[in-house]
Amino acid sequence: MTRPFKATQILLFPFLGVSFLAGMAHGQTAADSVAPEVTTAITVKNNGKPVTGTKWMVSVANPHAALAASNILKAGGTAIDAAITAQFVLGLVEPQSSGLGGGAFLVYFDAKTGKTTTLDGRETAPMAATPQLFQDENGEPLKFFDAVVGGRSVGTPGTPALLWGMHTRWGKTPWQDLILPALQLSERGFKVSARLAALVERNVKTLSHHPATADYFLPKGTPLQEGDLLRNKAYADTLRTLYDANNVEPFYHGKLANKIVETVRSFEKNKGVLSSTDLSSYRIKQRPPVCAEYRSHQVCGMGPPSSGALTVGQILGLLEPYDLKTLGPTNPQSWRLIGDASRLAFADRGRYMADSDYVPMPTKGLLKPTYLKARSTLLNTNKALEAVTPGQPEWDHAFLQADDEAIELPSTTHFSIVDQDGNAVSMTSTIENGFGSRLMVGGFLLNNELTDFSFRTHKDGNPIANRVEPGKRPRSSMAPTIVLKDGKPILVIGSPGGSSIIGYVAKTIIAHLDWGMDIQAAISSPNLVNRFGTYDIEAGTAAEALVAPLEALGYTVKTKDMNSGLHGIVIKPDGLEGGADPRREGIVLAE
Repeated sequence: MTRPFKATQILLFPFLGVSFLAGMAHGQTAADSVAPEVTTAITVKNNGKPVTGTKWMVSVANPHAALAASNILKAGGTAIDAAITAQFVLGLVEPQSSGLGGGAFLVYFDAKTGKTTTLDGRETAPMAATPQLFQDENGEPLKFFDAVVGGRSVGTPGTPALLWGMHTRWGKTPWQDLILPALQLSERGFKVSARLAALVERNVKTLSHHPATADYFLPKGTPLQEGDLLRNKAYADTLRTLYDANNVEPFYHGKLANKIVETVRSFEKNKGVLSSTDLSSYRIKQRPPVCAEYRSHQVCGMGPPSSGALTVGQILGLLEPYDLKTLGPTNPQSWRLIGDASRLAFADRGRYMADSDYVPMPTKGLLKPTYLKARSTLLNTNKALEAVTPGQPEWDHAFLQADDEAIELPSTTHFSIVDQDGNAVSMTSTIENGFGSRLMVGGFLLNNELTDFSFRTHKDGNPIANRVEPGKRPRSSMAPTIVLKDGKPILVIGSPGGSSIIGYVAKTIIAHLDWGMDIQAAISSPNLVNRFGTYDIEAGTAAEALVAPLEALGYTVKTKDMNSGLHGIVIKPDGLEGGADPRREGIVLAE
């Protein structure tokens, strides 16, 4: 059942979508609170109940991609195989959110070895990038969208290399078979969804700047309409090239690579500095997973340059001493604790978190139980914290840093997959802002990921950790997560949504582990997020009843649309349960 543009009652709570603001000046507190994509419809899935299965399950952000991934699993493929196929299809049917021109993080549990591995396919700054990349002639930060549209914001894409790296490590199905579903769909075409049509309609101006982009999304000057049959010959040609090569080498070397560089460097209004060397030298990185203890579980995810696992882990660690189960999901004190734990974690995030290959980071200190226990005593009150400042975690490096000012509006996707052998994939993929840089090459959009860096390099004489540097990876909030109990996965979860991703994922984990909600109910429950002081409450939901109580506790409260895209799977001894966020168009398929 689909009810566009209205609040819909689902399980415990109703909820509504999100609007998108554009053209704001650069500044974290105001701009980073904006959600990256609109909600075009609220869709009740599976009558509001979790989908069940006994063999395998996919929870993916678009039905075409979910179907393609499920067919791979039906044919005996692995969770990794299904994830690769899902991403190729998502780049076609959900081009505003992810694709070959972007980057991604993978969290993977290998049932055979019992190990959790994280792969970093984040984009990198070109080697020619300077700290002044996003500053004007006076050294002042550019306005956000003045920096986004065009080549200046494009980082070296990592998604193709990540997909290939996943396949070489754990793939079972031949590479060409994983490409074929997206290749065939791009040739025969697919019907434009209500979501894609609405997003195109709201971005007509910025989509019109680049000829290839305008020709695709605005044929003959008219925005794509819901139900239009959309073919993407250029994407089919790109996929055919990767199919024939039986690898991703043509993306990083040769004609396609040269075309990417030419497009980035020749866009007249906002030229970029990406080079052929940047593409040919790109490498994914295997990094240690970051895991935090919560209620006798291990909550594991992607470490720096992602702030996701660290900040989710800090929020949960700060809440560990408090009995959220007894308080319950409708108690203002529950949300006081969650909101101020989030504020404390975000204060540390803004001060310390960036690409640890470039900036020393107290990664272990931020999650050390003694640090979190001491810091959690700040929550031992009945009122909102008046002021929040970064803590002082244990650190073997004395370094003065300023708080970050980066805006993060990633138009992102997430999918969770479990195969019949118990292997689990949690993968979040992005091109940053909706439609990325608005530059299109080879049938896919190029990212604007470099705008995830702080536009300033220093503040009050101290360097900002997340400043632009050649080859550096911008900080992300993407938080693909696998929760383990006694070494085995019990929950696979993640979401798009800019820096709100962290709150969305933490909320869902708390709703499931503390409040006993099934995965669909946990995902569907209202979003309440507090990062920088203002408490954001999801409009049109039962959470609006908390506005007055939270104000009475001392918060400034803002009711707004909050567009998560949570996709999760719970792994039980007797089977699987999956949920998909009704705020977007994803579905769960299982056997």
